[in-house]
Amino acid sequence: MMLNSNSIGNKIAAARKKTNLSQAELAQQVSISPQAVGKWERGESMPDITTLSHVAKILGVDLNYFSDGFQSTDKEITNAESFTKQSTELPSGNEKKKLNWDMSKLNLVDSDFSGLKNLHEKFSSSNMQRCLFIGSDMSGLTLNSNNIDGCDFTDSNISNSQIQSSNIGNNMFKNCSLKETEFSKCNINACDFSGADFTKTTFKSCNFSENTITNAKWSNTSFIEMQIGDIVFEGTLDGCFFENCGFYEVKFQNATLTNTFFKNNRKFKRVQFVDCKVDKITYAFLKSNQANLTGITLLS
Repeated sequence: MMLNSNSIGNKIAAARKKTNLSQAELAQQVSISPQAVGKWERGESMPDITTLSHVAKILGVDLNYFSDGFQSTDKEITNAESFTKQSTELPSGNEKKKLNWDMSKLNLVDSDFSGLKNLHEKFSSSNMQRCLFIGSDMSGLTLNSNNIDGCDFTDSNISNSQIQSSNIGNNMFKNCSLKETEFSKCNINACDFSGADFTKTTFKSCNFSENTITNAKWSNTSFIEMQIGDIVFEGTLDGCFFENCGFYEVKFQNATLTNTFFKNNRKFKRVQFVDCKVDKITYAFLKSNQANLTGITLLS
């Protein structure tokens, strides 16, 4: 999302006038001075992303409306409802064209994006610390070379995303959908993935350590060339794939493993299995990988 102070000022003024609000009335609702609104509209200053999101709600427009990528149609927009419709999809001939978000190369600290929708494109090379993305739709996202620390993504949809070469530490991903998301060359440390859905998720060439994964869903999940440390797997793992991984202080406890593949993993003898049940094919893979089979029983 490319932001320009003059462009944002003009758009705030246009939307404010369409909703018949004075600068003073808008200022009162945002809890700032009328002079500050005047500076916005003249392009002398610009609201931060959290305030801009609040302004968008007051004016009845989507946050996309303030992007430089937004282009108005020739037909004048006459009310806030029209603004919202135009800001999510724009007509192009007989077809509608979705907006391109690009929120790359931003320093985002203590920002609240909770409930954000339509963030389907780029969000790369950014520093994100202590930001809130609770209940957001971030599906189809491209994240590359980010520092993501202390953020809360609880109940968000991050499915079908590409997350690459990023530091991901101390974040909350409780009850997130990470279906068919690919993590590659990331450091994923000390995060809470309780209740997360990892169906068809791929982890490749990442460090995955000290993460909480209680009640997570593991179905057709792939771990390839990973460093996995200080992790306890529990519950059901079905159709999962571990190849060329290194294990340190890893435990499978009260887990049921079916159709799960283990090949060429390092230090696998050190992996503990406690009260685990496996089917015959998984048992064969574990045995060929020289696993310590103590604590494993075959499913009947």
